[in-house]
Amino acid sequence: MKQLLSIITALFLMLAVIGCGSSAGTNADTDTAPKQETAAAPKTAPGKTLVVYFSGTGRTEALAKNAANVLGADVFEIQPAEPYTSEDLNYANLVARATKEQNDPSARPKIANKIENFDQYDTIVLAYPIWWGQEPRIMDTFVESYDFSGKTIVPICTSGSSDIDRSAAALAINMTGAANWKEGKRFEPDTSNDTLGQCFQEIGLIE
Repeated sequence: MKQLLSIITALFLMLAVIGCGSSAGTNADTDTAPKQETAAAPKTAPGKTLVVYFSGTGRTEALAKNAANVLGADVFEIQPAEPYTSEDLNYANLVARATKEQNDPSARPKIANKIENFDQYDTIVLAYPIWWGQEPRIMDTFVESYDFSGKTIVPICTSGSSDIDRSAAALAINMTGAANWKEGKRFEPDTSNDTLGQCFQEIGLIE
């Protein structure tokens, strides 16, 4: 009888050891499994950012919204009181509306909408197309309509071939208030978020 009890006890001990070994193996597999790390999103510089854009054909709108996505910024579209038609933007027509406006430095097309709580923004990204080698006159209307004192201004543009230098200089002259201007840059409408992010990081908009 004692021999039978000894055998039963030994069997229980063996089962207990096997059970512990199995649990230890499971824990080891869990601990050594590769951990997935989520890439940190770009951190924007302190202060609230607004991307303001005007787009005659939709090309600049695409760029502006991508830029806002990269920066985590709010977006404001400049809406003309009198919308531009395709004929208004006909380069071949010397009496087209846009042609006449661009030939008149004093032209100031009216804007239909307004930015609420403009003062809450520290950084303004101005996105616009290049028309006849210049900024659209409605952009001059915009920069004269608010006080930009102390704000950081970043101009970006789309164009067939013209660079941004001439238009950015004109906007800086016409702007109301002493702002901190960053170097502007021309982009294609479909510029990747990675490229935009790198450019914004270089000028300090992304940390």
